Amino acid sequence: MQPLAKRFDVRVSRFSRQATLSAVVVLTALLATGCGSNRWGFPYKVGVQQGNWVTTDQVGLLTEGMTREQVRFALGSPTLTSALHADRWDYPYFYRSPNGQIDERNFTVFFRNGLLTQWEGDEQPEKQPFQIAKETVQIEKDEQAELTLDRERLESATGQEETESGINFSLITNAPPSTDPGALPDEPDATPEELM
Repeated sequence: MQPLAKRFDVRVSRFSRQATLSAVVVLTALLATGCGSNRWGFPYKVGVQQGNWVTTDQVGLLTEGMTREQVRFALGSPTLTSALHADRWDYPYFYRSPNGQIDERNFTVFFRNGLLTQWEGDEQPEKQPFQIAKETVQIEKDEQAELTLDRERLESATGQEETESGINFSLITNAPPSTDPGALPDEPDATPEELM
């Protein structure tokens, strides 16, 4: 027979191996389910963008009688052209965001004898994505500056903007400024002399 302490050690080591193995299995299962869900950004999904982004400003450049080159300059190269419909250019746009929302627009121009005759399509946005992003960043910067200024005003004792330290406001007078360029800052104007 084995001593009691040795049998106890064997049982404890078996238990710790089983506990470790169980913990690894549970942790692996949690990580696998976390990667399969959309929670916490897993897995990362990229937005899918296809086609031409045409703005209202670009559509505003179109006039009847424009050549194909002029239309290409205004709208960009068409995404779809057909050999069967040579007088038609299509500018589709499709975007699927990472959260699954879809933005889809179509715009078509028609030619006759190489000149633009008409155009039709969905309402186009006013700005390009980079313009929207720049505006958003600027708005956020302005809001952050406003919040910082408000915080500074609240932290000051008077609730107003703090001025630079070391300015002696008792030296400031209400006297009108001197018009003599050679005069000292607080010196009053000399009496003007009459010209004859």
